[in-house]
Amino acid sequence: MSIRTKLLVFLPLLVLLANAITFFLFESSKVVQTSYQTLMDRILLVQQTTEASESQLQTLYNYLIDPTEAAKTKTVNASRDLGLLRDELRVRGLTAGHAESTPAFVSYSNLVSTLVDHASAAVAAKPGEQQQAFARYDQAEETTGFIREAGAELVDQELTAYAPVYAQVQAENERMNRLGMAVFLVNTALSIAVAIWISRSITRPVARLVDWAGRIAKGNFSTMPAQEKSHADELGALSDAFRRMLADLKHLIEKDKESLEKDRLVKELELAALQNQINPHFLFNTLNVLSKLALMEGAEQTSDLIVSMSSMLRYNLQRLDQPVPLSDELKHVESYIRIQKARFRDRIQFETSADPDVLHMELPALTIQPLIENAFVHGIEGIERGGTIRLNVQPAEDGGAVVTISDNGRGMPAEVREAVIRLEEGQLAGRRSAAGGTGLGMRNVFKRLALFYGRTDLVTVWSEPDAGTSITIHIPNRKEES
Repeated sequence: MSIRTKLLVFLPLLVLLANAITFFLFESSKVVQTSYQTLMDRILLVQQTTEASESQLQTLYNYLIDPTEAAKTKTVNASRDLGLLRDELRVRGLTAGHAESTPAFVSYSNLVSTLVDHASAAVAAKPGEQQQAFARYDQAEETTGFIREAGAELVDQELTAYAPVYAQVQAENERMNRLGMAVFLVNTALSIAVAIWISRSITRPVARLVDWAGRIAKGNFSTMPAQEKSHADELGALSDAFRRMLADLKHLIEKDKESLEKDRLVKELELAALQNQINPHFLFNTLNVLSKLALMEGAEQTSDLIVSMSSMLRYNLQRLDQPVPLSDELKHVESYIRIQKARFRDRIQFETSADPDVLHMELPALTIQPLIENAFVHGIEGIERGGTIRLNVQPAEDGGAVVTISDNGRGMPAEVREAVIRLEEGQLAGRRSAAGGTGLGMRNVFKRLALFYGRTDLVTVWSEPDAGTSITIHIPNRKEES
């Protein structure tokens, strides 16, 4: 639910709920007011009727004392007004809220009718009938007294009859007040809860984004934000987009780090090669002259060694960030083996086997020869006789190639082997090639392989102390992978 939808749904609902509570309380108070108004109207009607009866009697007396036309008109009007009140009394008696009031209202209205009849008869008396007119006045006066007493009794009866009703209305009013207060408190709590919910649904994602942005600003990319249940609103979409952006940024940074590490290793290799590059043109020319001179003097073996040395130097000085075919690597290894055989003769044996079908596959330059050199220097150099280094290149099941370098030398402890696999430089510091070698250790070779192919599962190392070492390198088929 979007933020706009939340606001458009819940805020009107809260307003409607508050209005409903207000209307409910208003209606409950209206019931009390209506009941009170009904009672007051009935009592007021009785009071008005009593006063109208007194007025009727007074106007009739004035007319009988001074029978003028104006006095007669006042008496007739008073009788008419009293008749209207009588009719209303009869209606109120029929619509009384309790059965006890109906006979009393009917009797009271009959008394009013009797008074009206006496007044009308007195007014209708002829000039010679003054005695009959005053007799009617006496009857009207007596009836007015009855009306006065009946009105007082009727008011008392109304108040007595409405006492239980008022108690019930008062109890209902108190119940409504309590219910209204409870509903008000519930509405207040609900409003606060909805406000907190909407506020937290907005502020928590924003605070999380601010926290992530602060970490990124400090360069902390190591901890990815925890994947939480996404909110189906604008801030949830923004959080997901921010998380994806951070993952992409972290991936790009890792790629840049790998690229920088690869460049560093290449520079390291080039520096190691440059350390051996003492005026290469002069050195190559000198080696060629020595080779020709040895050949002219009949020292063919010496000439071959000089040519091998020249080939190794030339191979070491090429660009190390460019891949080379397996065949070139093996030729470089043959030159190295030829020099070592001339040096140690029968003390060591080199066994090489390679399948011609995989010699076209490419790998980083100076991959195999440093491992052969490492096997010689750290494995079998101290063996007086019987030291053997084997190089085997065979096709792999996935279309790549498998290169295995093994020796029967001293081997290495388990912690050193684990450090080799994890590419930890500190554990390998004591196993670097001695002076006079290529200067490239196993760590450099393995890291270049990982960077070149983008994988860290290409190398397997087996070794036991005094049992030899075996290093297996899997060369993927880059054409099939692409």
